[in-house]
Amino acid sequence: MHLTALSSLILLAGVTTAAPSKRAGDSSADINAVLPPVVKVNTRADNVDLIAKLMTAPTQADRLKLLDQPGDFVFDFNVDDTVAGSEAKGKGGSTVAATSKTFPALVGNGAAMTVGFLGPCGMNTPHVHNRATELNFVAQGRLVTNFVEENGATPVSNTLTKFQMAVFPQGAIHVEFNPDCTDTVFVAGFNNADPGVQTIAQNFFSLRPDIVSSTLGGVQSLNGADIESFRGMIPANVALGIDTCLNKCGINRNAKRDINELFA
Repeated sequence: MHLTALSSLILLAGVTTAAPSKRAGDSSADINAVLPPVVKVNTRADNVDLIAKLMTAPTQADRLKLLDQPGDFVFDFNVDDTVAGSEAKGKGGSTVAATSKTFPALVGNGAAMTVGFLGPCGMNTPHVHNRATELNFVAQGRLVTNFVEENGATPVSNTLTKFQMAVFPQGAIHVEFNPDCTDTVFVAGFNNADPGVQTIAQNFFSLRPDIVSSTLGGVQSLNGADIESFRGMIPANVALGIDTCLNKCGINRNAKRDINELFA
């Protein structure tokens, strides 16, 4: 009886061994044959009617019924293929943001994300996120971070290397810059689908000239015309960063640069 069982096992093993295997070139072995198709994405960004319906839908199930187009659940962070309003571009690089406005599938999910592409010495100028805490993860290169949470708090500064992360509390003024002559990429996650962003210098100088002058100590030589010149000097975000880095990398702050050349 035992010999019969053993013989059966040997026979089964022989049949299994003899069974033909699928070759790598066979279409049946090609993983692409079973993958979902690649679809066009970011097609319904800034769709005010859809966003309004998503925000007033009573349940998540109702929201899912509205998101019925191919690509509704995929956002493309490629610099050359982003949607209007999702980017900040300057001489130092760019940031691309997926929010409830640019990626309606985020409505009701309490999360958003920004990817920053910083060229050599690129700086994401001081700013705050009005409605969210930020977790900033370095995917490539290095990143210097600096933030102050509120009046009386001690400023915090760190240098992050690849695969390290920093936290910026909600509403804290913070800045990130690339201290090197090579590219840096960071990924920032938020706990709000509409985190908001307010750049400090740019918005400060958009206030009334007399308010700006008084805030700066009421310097007599600083008049309305001077403030207008300051406004014109403030660079678009993402800007070129600190002079020590620019000197190290041989970068002229005032030279014209094509953002697309930074990440070619």
